[in-house]
Amino acid sequence: MKKILIFEDEPAIIEAIKQELTKWQYQVEAISDWEHVLEQVQAFKPELILMDISLPAFDGFYWTQKLREFTKVPIIFISSADLNQNAVRALMIGADDYLVKPFALDLLVAKMQVLFKRLDQQPDEHLLTFASYQLNQLTNELSQGEAVVKLTPTESLILKLLVINQGEIVTKLKLIQALWQGNNFIDENALNVNISRLRTKLEPVGLKDKLVTVRGKGYLLVLWEFM
Repeated sequence: MKKILIFEDEPAIIEAIKQELTKWQYQVEAISDWEHVLEQVQAFKPELILMDISLPAFDGFYWTQKLREFTKVPIIFISSADLNQNAVRALMIGADDYLVKPFALDLLVAKMQVLFKRLDQQPDEHLLTFASYQLNQLTNELSQGEAVVKLTPTESLILKLLVINQGEIVTKLKLIQALWQGNNFIDENALNVNISRLRTKLEPVGLKDKLVTVRGKGYLLVLWEFM
């Protein structure tokens, strides 16, 4: 039974989500003590977090940044703030998806299932080696010698797709289909944000300029050596 933790302060919303997710055999908790949030996270060990923006004391952006300091657990933002900059900011700091209130509960469940399915699809060989790099698809860590870059699950999958298609253009549509299995509620903007974030993380290991944007088509990874 997968564990879901809700960062939300409206009892009616919490109860509605709990009732729906319980039907799907999820174990659901909500933050109950806003002065000991991280302690509750570490005690509960959630496998997915639902994050509102407007929260007591600190907002969802703050808590997402704190969480990303020690966990890669998937985070879906659920917010009434229907602003593109909020969605972009959420994705930039490590969120995996963004839903605007009010939303259909079956849509929330569908997005959660897509995330879980992607994470549960562990490859036979979890270490992907290319050139002088190694991508651990279980821990989502990219390493080159002593240097280690921590990626989110979404960034890790994007990099994997670029590596296995090294030297070839991977279209935006192909990336979106692989990441979200063709979920048309996800637009190109979310993909662009993840690509930008991945490119920034690749800079310390010398791969930033190897991730090339082909205008109007997609992206490709250009390496001189591939194993």
